[in-house]
Amino acid sequence: MKHGNVIFSGVGALLLAAAGTAWWQWPVHVDTALPTRGPAIEAVYATGTVEPTVLMPVSPRTGGRLVSIEADEGQQVKRAQVLARVESTDLDQTIEEMRAREQLARAQFERTRSLIEQRFVAPAEFDRVRSEWQAAQAATRRAQAQRDYNQLVAPADGVVIRRDGEAGQFVPSGQAVFTLACCAPLRVSAEVDEEDIARVSVGQAVTMRSDALPRQLFEGTVAEITPKGDPVSRSYRVRIRLAGAPPVDAGPMRSGMTMDANLIVSRRDGALLVPNGSIKGDSVWLVVEGRLHRRQIVRGTVGADRTEILSGLSDGDAVVLAPPDKLRDGQRARTDAPSPGLAPGTPVAGR
Repeated sequence: MKHGNVIFSGVGALLLAAAGTAWWQWPVHVDTALPTRGPAIEAVYATGTVEPTVLMPVSPRTGGRLVSIEADEGQQVKRAQVLARVESTDLDQTIEEMRAREQLARAQFERTRSLIEQRFVAPAEFDRVRSEWQAAQAATRRAQAQRDYNQLVAPADGVVIRRDGEAGQFVPSGQAVFTLACCAPLRVSAEVDEEDIARVSVGQAVTMRSDALPRQLFEGTVAEITPKGDPVSRSYRVRIRLAGAPPVDAGPMRSGMTMDANLIVSRRDGALLVPNGSIKGDSVWLVVEGRLHRRQIVRGTVGADRTEILSGLSDGDAVVLAPPDKLRDGQRARTDAPSPGLAPGTPVAGR
């Protein structure tokens, strides 16, 4: 019995050893891809809004009820054209009162001048009534100017891009009823995080996309950077000049559209690129003559799909895609023909 147990123990050990050897030598199936060459673009990401270069709000100086609306959104207007009228009943009555006083003062002035010529009154009386007449004239002009403020007029030629008021509505002093755009095409105003603003400079190239116009790619350059940032949002405003910017009312780009902007910091053409999922830490797995080998790499720009490799790889290396954690160096590997990876020429944008 003891002899039989020894035989069975030896057979079990041999089976375990054989199973371990088979497990060790059994090839693991992996998918591979070859690195590609393409541009590696390092960029600062920002979100912006399309806006007119010149924006002119029009608001009443004094609060009042809108009596009439003379212009509407999208309408071209001329300088000094009346856009709306604010109720001015009290001022109309004040002007009538001032004109009556002015007429009385003028009549007194004419009578006094006649008496002066006849030497019936002293010259000082003439000076007094003349001053009263001039004061009445000034009061009338002041009342007329105040009534004119109740007419909202266009400060320059332009197009009405927004109207915030209806006839009969009360409008407080200083609240914009119309917003006009004129004199210049559209631009993009973007907010750049304070951590990235040091890498942004005037004249820097910008590429932009909008969800409203998904099939179009817009180009531009940085035109202005505000010197003071917003301490709440911790960002700086950057104004971008659009290449071939359309007029305000040309379309399809419209004021108020949001833009995803990439402010180009650097661009390297012909960079070596691999899919992001093939990288584990600072290394990748390669299949060389049917065996797995771990390779240390130095990464460059990291994009949404691919990563630039500065050193550690060459064009013909078969890189394992999505390598599992259980891979071992020297392990046999079984793979199909390496995939060419992503389409060559797809840019990598770092944020």
